[in-house]
Amino acid sequence: MNRAQTLNSLPQTAGPVLYWMSRDQRVEDNWALLYAQDAAIEQQKGLVVVFCFQKSYLGATPQQESFMLEGLRQVRLKLKEYAIPFVLLDGNPVNVLPSFIEEIHAGLVVTDFNPLRISRKWREEVARCLTISVVEVDAHNVVPYFEASSKQEFAAYTFRPKINRLRQTFLTDFPILKKKPYEVSFEGVLEAYEKQTLQQLHQEKSLRTSSGELAAQQCLKTFIDIKIQQYAQRNDPNLDVCSGLSPYLHFGQISAQRVAWEVLHHPTPAEDFLEELIVRRELSDNYCYYNHDYDNPEGFPNWAKKTLKEHSEDTRAYVYSLDILENANTHDRLWNAAQMEMMKTGKMHGYMRMYWAKKILEWSESAEVAQSKANFLNDSYSLDGRDPNGYTGIAWSIGGVHDRAWGERAVFGKIRYMSLEGCKRKFNTEQYIQRANSL
Repeated sequence: MNRAQTLNSLPQTAGPVLYWMSRDQRVEDNWALLYAQDAAIEQQKGLVVVFCFQKSYLGATPQQESFMLEGLRQVRLKLKEYAIPFVLLDGNPVNVLPSFIEEIHAGLVVTDFNPLRISRKWREEVARCLTISVVEVDAHNVVPYFEASSKQEFAAYTFRPKINRLRQTFLTDFPILKKKPYEVSFEGVLEAYEKQTLQQLHQEKSLRTSSGELAAQQCLKTFIDIKIQQYAQRNDPNLDVCSGLSPYLHFGQISAQRVAWEVLHHPTPAEDFLEELIVRRELSDNYCYYNHDYDNPEGFPNWAKKTLKEHSEDTRAYVYSLDILENANTHDRLWNAAQMEMMKTGKMHGYMRMYWAKKILEWSESAEVAQSKANFLNDSYSLDGRDPNGYTGIAWSIGGVHDRAWGERAVFGKIRYMSLEGCKRKFNTEQYIQRANSL
């Protein structure tokens, strides 16, 4: 099974292996870490795991950073059980990683796959400035992005057959990580970073949601033991039947492949859940990888650009500033409740997120402004913000990405419309509003 891609054409040299952890922040079920360890064993060299902490990455908030750092604290402790050192470097990877690689005389760098522009740029620049091999491993997707498709897919129906053909090949159980088989000295270099690492990981935290691999595994267990049989009712936000795994998947604190494996082997496997976890989620990676305009209207399909332009001068009944939206002060109590839920809990129900984004289009001067506002709010308040799923979901809601043309109406043109009345027919909106207000 091929999950690795070489980012430069340089050879591995006789030195320790460095795993540059970024998107997949876990020890268990991590193909990139397993690849790095196999390479270290083959060369009879040491292995060190490094994470570069870039403060306010893509606008990350203290709450999001605390969630991530608590998870990394657990990663460090878990790696210690395997006698694998963990180092947290402070700053842009392009600035801090090459000098550390040189200090430990690394012979190979293994890193995670991430389709977002800034992450790709960092990996490319690091690979370009080094004199050793840099290998990227897709440990985030069940089917590696480059095996799934070589182009941007039009919609789920074009992507699904490709994924389903490969699902059985790639959807397997994981080998076990080994204790470090070789005693390796880094000549005191790592000790110099220990204090910095501990200071960053043990800063004051105020978490609304439990973080880390153990919390993610417990969340999966709860879903499988209690919620999975009611998953067909997931579009009712008043029912607690969704998995709740999105923040853990975003930070890579649990493997999507592990989740899929456990769900697949449940007595009543939920194919609807596997469709969302594998096909829809990996379609988002495909969109963000092959379309660099994933967060602006240039990424919309041509039919959507055309219809939005034709209706750009339509009268809006309401036009709300970012400040009004951010503070949940619109005339729409259901929308306000969704925004409040996200601000107070770091999460928003998936069905409500679609309604939330489409109303931002309805209340904005243009699709470009609407998309910018939605991305900002989602990235700022949602624990799973700054993620391909978020950018793609908003592009679907506002710009018809992976969707088709619908009946034409004011402002939306042929973009799919969602209404308050439609929500009322699907679930008890007043119950949802009251719950959000009582948080």
